[in-house]
Amino acid sequence: MSNAFFFKALVVFFARLLLKYFKNPKTLHRSYSTTTQSKFHKYPSLAHRQEDLLDHTLIFSVEGSLLKSQSLFPYFLLVAFEAGSILRALILFILYPFICVVGHEMGLKIMVMVCFLGIKEQSFRAGTAVLPKFFLEDVGLESFEVVRRGGKKVGVTDLPRVMVDSFLRDYMEIDFVVGRELKVCSGYFVGLMEEKKKKIVLDEVLEDDKTASKIIGISSFNISLDHQLFSLCKEIYLVSGADRRNWHHLPTEKYPKPLIFHDGRLAFRPTPLATLAMFMWVPFGFSLALFRAIIGLTLPYNMLIPILAFTGLRLQVKNPYFLQYSVSKPKGLLYVCNHRTLLDPLYFSFGLKKPVTAATYSLSRVSEIIAPIKTVRLTRDRNRDAEMMERLLNQGDMIVCPEGTTCREPFLLRFSPLFAELSDDIVPVAMDVKVSLFYGTTASGFKCLDPIFFLMNPFPSYTIQFLDKVSGANSEKSRIDVANYVQSEIGKALGFECTGLTRKDKYLILAGNDGVAYSTVKRC
Repeated sequence: MSNAFFFKALVVFFARLLLKYFKNPKTLHRSYSTTTQSKFHKYPSLAHRQEDLLDHTLIFSVEGSLLKSQSLFPYFLLVAFEAGSILRALILFILYPFICVVGHEMGLKIMVMVCFLGIKEQSFRAGTAVLPKFFLEDVGLESFEVVRRGGKKVGVTDLPRVMVDSFLRDYMEIDFVVGRELKVCSGYFVGLMEEKKKKIVLDEVLEDDKTASKIIGISSFNISLDHQLFSLCKEIYLVSGADRRNWHHLPTEKYPKPLIFHDGRLAFRPTPLATLAMFMWVPFGFSLALFRAIIGLTLPYNMLIPILAFTGLRLQVKNPYFLQYSVSKPKGLLYVCNHRTLLDPLYFSFGLKKPVTAATYSLSRVSEIIAPIKTVRLTRDRNRDAEMMERLLNQGDMIVCPEGTTCREPFLLRFSPLFAELSDDIVPVAMDVKVSLFYGTTASGFKCLDPIFFLMNPFPSYTIQFLDKVSGANSEKSRIDVANYVQSEIGKALGFECTGLTRKDKYLILAGNDGVAYSTVKRC
C-alpha cells in the first residue's frame, strides 16, 4: 500500500512538472529586463584588466563563471550516492536522459527531488565532507584568479545552498553565498526548493557598496541574469564555452585552504559515462572483492600473493629492511607506519611475508574477527595501551599506526608519541595507496565495509617502503621529538606534508563529532 502511494505521488509530481513546463516553457537565456545591453562585455576583457579590483564587489555565478564543467549532474549523483544510497543514485542515473530534455529549471527540480527527498537535515554532511573536493577539482584557474582579485565576493547559484556553502566559504573564502533553500518538514528534506526570492536583504550582502560603479558581475552566456543582484551591476562580463575550454584546472597548491580531509566512497568524478561504467562494474566488482578476501584470509603468503596479483591487486615493496636485520632480540621489532586504510597491517604482512601483530585504534569488530593476523584494539587510555603494547612486543614483531585514523590526501596527521617509549628498535614504514573507483575508508559510514569497497577496485595498489631504523626508548631525544622525526621521515619518503592535526580534528570536520562515540555506533 505504501509503495503504491509512493509511486503515485512520484507520478503526480512529474505530471505537474510537465504540465507547468509546457504551459510556460523556460529556456536558458539572459534577462535584460532591468539592464541595457551596453553593460555586457566579454569575459577576457576582465581577465586582462589591469585595474585593482580590491575596492569593488564581485558578484559571480558559481556555475557560469567559476566551474569549468557546465553539467551539474555529477554533484547531484554524489549527493544521491553518499547521502542516500546506491539505489537512489541508480534512479537519478536512469532519469538523466529525461533531465536533459526538460530544461534547466525543471531538470534541477527533478534532481533535487530524487536526491533530497527523505534525507534528514541534521545528518546531511555531503555538502561539507564530500562535495568540496569535487568542486575544487572543477574550478578554473583563470576564473579563480579573477574572482580572488575582488574586494567583497558574492557567489550566486541555482544549486541548493547546503551543497555549495562550505565549498565557497571554507575553501574559496567567498564572503556571501546566495543559493536556493530547501524545504524541510519535521527535520527532513521534502525534495522541494523555495521559490526564487525576487527581493533579498541587500544591506546584509552589499552594505555600503550599493553604488553600481563599484559592483561588477560575472556570469555566462547561457545562464539567466534575472537575479536581483545582477541588476545592480554597472558591468557584467560573460563567459563563453570557448573560454571554459581554455581554462586550466586549479592546482592543489593554489587552493586558498588545503583540502586535508574529505569523506564519501566514490573516488572518481561521476559523469554520466563514468556512472554507467560504475553500475556495470559493481556486480562483478563485488564478486571479485569476495574472491580476493577469501584468498587473502585462507591461503599462505607464497600462494596468495601471486593469485591476488593475477586478480589486479598490486603490491610494491621498496628497501625491504627486514632482509637486513635478522639478529634475535629480547623484544620484537616495532614497525611504525602512516595510516591509509584498515588493510595497512594486512598488506604489511603480505610485504613482510610473515604475520605481525597489529595495534590500531580504528578497527571494526568484523575485521577483528576475520583478520588472518593478530589484531589488538587500543583503548586510548595511555597507561593501559602502553602496558598492552609492551606485552605484545615481548612476544614478537608489532606494527602500529600512531596517526590514530586514516588520511586519504598527501598529508600526515600528528603522530602519537606513545610508541617512542616502548622500544629502541623502531622501523618507520611509509605506505601509500592508489584506487580508481571506491575509497576504502569512511568517517560517516560503516567501517566494516571498508575492506569490501577497497577490494572492489579494479586495480588497487599498495606501496610499502621500509626506512632506516630509529632509536626510541634509549634515545637522548624526547618521545615527542622521536615521534615528530619519524613523521617527518615518512613524509619525506612519500612526498607528504606533515601536520599537527589529529583524529578529533578529522571527525569534527567530516562527521561533526570527536570520532570516539561515533565509531562505536557504526563500527559493525
